[in-house]
Amino acid sequence: MLGEGIVKGLAETARNFLGSFVDKERLVTVQYPEERLPVAEAARNFPFLIYDGTDPEQGLRCVACQICEKECPPRCITIEKSKDKKPDFVGKQQFYPAVFDIDVSVCMSCQICVEVCPFDAIRMDNEFELSTDDRFGGLLWTKEKLARPK
Repeated sequence: MLGEGIVKGLAETARNFLGSFVDKERLVTVQYPEERLPVAEAARNFPFLIYDGTDPEQGLRCVACQICEKECPPRCITIEKSKDKKPDFVGKQQFYPAVFDIDVSVCMSCQICVEVCPFDAIRMDNEFELSTDDRFGGLLWTKEKLARPK
């Protein structure tokens, strides 16, 4: 029959439309700011830095080995290693990142930086509401914005 696919498609659309009035589960629209869908357990969005203790500057796990910077496919991570050493959370002298920036506008959330970090200093977050009115500056995250407690 000519147009059989169109008729089947229209029938499915009508079934979904009328069914949404009867069954709440069939609704696909979410009234976003008031209602939110649950975030998937395996969801990952953008990386953040881990620190131990209460001071993000002293307890930062990153020792500026720059492996994540070298392995990042879009090259969105920028690290400058410090010239001196300072005591870390346990008191051992370590290098630290003088500058650690991630350009979130370029990051593709591939999680390679998390996998290659030998110090477990970087993880992926599931925060997804990252809108900003500053086109370039708001999406360049510095060490201070990236640091979060364990």
